Amino acid sequence: MISKEIIAEKYKEIQDEITQALEKLDGKATFQEELWEREGGGGGRTRVIQHGNILEKGGVNFSAVHGQLPAPIKKAFGVEEDEFFATGVSIVIHPNNPWVPIIHMNIRYFELNSEIRWFGGGIDLTPHYIQQEDAQYFHRELKAVCDRYKDSFYTDFKAWADNYFFIKHREETRGIGGIFYDKLTPEKAGVSEEEIFNFSCDLGRLFPKVYSELVNRNRDKAYSEREKNWQLLRRGRYVEFNLVYDAGTKFGLETNGRIESILMSLPEQANWFYNFQVEPGSLEEETLSLLKKGVNWV
Repeated sequence: MISKEIIAEKYKEIQDEITQALEKLDGKATFQEELWEREGGGGGRTRVIQHGNILEKGGVNFSAVHGQLPAPIKKAFGVEEDEFFATGVSIVIHPNNPWVPIIHMNIRYFELNSEIRWFGGGIDLTPHYIQQEDAQYFHRELKAVCDRYKDSFYTDFKAWADNYFFIKHREETRGIGGIFYDKLTPEKAGVSEEEIFNFSCDLGRLFPKVYSELVNRNRDKAYSEREKNWQLLRRGRYVEFNLVYDAGTKFGLETNGRIESILMSLPEQANWFYNFQVEPGSLEEETLSLLKKGVNWV
């Protein structure tokens, strides 16, 4: 059994590796760190980068919190235990250039006792404009990591992401998905707890590689007011999902988490155009046509 202390320490190392890689990628802005303590127990390191060459706003957060599990969470989990421990790294990056995608990653561990403990996480991509070569590259890289642990991981976790990152009231996916898993135990996964933990760490370390590649493919592309307005509208969809459906946001709010860290995922600017209609045959229409569940990118 891997101790929660070892898991938390490894996740802190991954936070360090990712922030260093993103600063190098941007070349201008640096992360500002804020250490915080949770009133009920534990704390974290919030790191935010803003107004860079590439990164308009981004956060790479680490937390390790513990304490009493609120009644609504106990009910949702179907447990009676009061004391919980949760640790993880959560990332959201909003770029300046509309041709560079939004990206999100989360790896996390939750424990109530020696019997009730699980891992969750994943990586997903939200392009403002879906470019199929980029989408294929992204999914191939995820599949390669999944395949190192179990042949069915990519297929299962991709379907999970398609269903999870779905804006029901819009009938569209948030982006091109990726992989997502939750409450993963050795019994459910068919692999050992150590392998699940190593899988989560490999995902964390994949993040700077894939995002650097996608940024460098698109960072110098020119854009006009049209593309910028579309970017702001797509950010609005991102906000809608995070505030209405995202389980991590709800968990943070219901466990008395730090509001600034929880809402770090929201962009600095977003728009909601009334009754916006895309032009037939436009790149915007093409993107909307691909915001569907079940697209095979590999």
